Amino acid sequence: MRTRMADERDREEEIGLPSGLDREPGKPKAPGKRRVTVRRVVKYVALAIVAWLLLSLILFTVSAEIEKGNLPNSASAALTGGSNMITGTDTVLILGTDQRPTTGPGSKEPGSNYNDAGARSDTIMLWRIGGGTSRRLSIPRDTAAPIPGHGLGKINAGYAIGGPALAIKTVEAFTGVKINHIIIVNLAAFPKFIDAIGGVDVKTEHVCANVSGGTQNGGFTLNLPAGEHHLNGQQALLYSRIRENPCNPSDNDVTRVQHQQQILNAIKGQLFSVGAFFHLPWASWDAPKVLRTDMGGPTLLSLFTASEVGGSAPVNVLKPTGAEDLPGSGAALIASPQAVHSAVSQLMNG
Repeated sequence: MRTRMADERDREEEIGLPSGLDREPGKPKAPGKRRVTVRRVVKYVALAIVAWLLLSLILFTVSAEIEKGNLPNSASAALTGGSNMITGTDTVLILGTDQRPTTGPGSKEPGSNYNDAGARSDTIMLWRIGGGTSRRLSIPRDTAAPIPGHGLGKINAGYAIGGPALAIKTVEAFTGVKINHIIIVNLAAFPKFIDAIGGVDVKTEHVCANVSGGTQNGGFTLNLPAGEHHLNGQQALLYSRIRENPCNPSDNDVTRVQHQQQILNAIKGQLFSVGAFFHLPWASWDAPKVLRTDMGGPTLLSLFTASEVGGSAPVNVLKPTGAEDLPGSGAALIASPQAVHSAVSQLMNG
């Protein structure tokens, strides 16, 4: 058994007094500084990390709840109720519109559309997510599809004619898939968010592309040698918009949506990197501002958690089986019913 003297000696060492220091009986112990130990350092570092994560969580939740009101009620009414994406599986429609910022980079592009009304959905993607599942299907924007109440047209015209609600109904009619949630990506705010997480790492082919006429005409020019690149927000947005690339003539509307899925996977990988941790509160506040969605903070958090559990989704694109001119719409891509059924089956069942 330990003696009382040994116990007192341990307490003296704990507060920094030399072991065995003599003092008069009954005299209070002299105050001393606590020693710096590995255990204490680890403890305070852990507390700081928890506080940093908690701050980021609060900022994300507050920002998401503020932005939740930006989605029209008609769009929310067109959705089919979803489940908890931690344990259940939902289908999320992701749309990126061609709306451009009114000031700054991209505001002077020829033919820029500055309003959501009349905008077309440049990006159309279905994400099957939750319960350990993560699969995505991109639909090229020029794919011919029946637009409810308006006949046959390019699938991205659904958004231009009737906003998010008609875009939901158009994709559901085309694929037969019920949509539980919608995310509309604000491309004008996209670069700021990617910069907030420290950029993204993407492997590209040789790129020498002019977007919207190139820099000399108010658009953008992107030059990248083949290989791995760390892209800032503006470069990532440009890469996701490329359809014509003289350095790789095979680039087209189909490879364009593959680039978009690359960027999404790169964002996911960056969010859980050490570098992004130090930007986390800023990224948490900015992330919901990039989106318009029916999902509030808790549901979005369940989506991101499900995404991490499900892993990076493979790049899957609906391949066109032909092309034809549509009256009033111009050249469109045609996907046979068999091609649509096969792609949707892979999305839903793996």
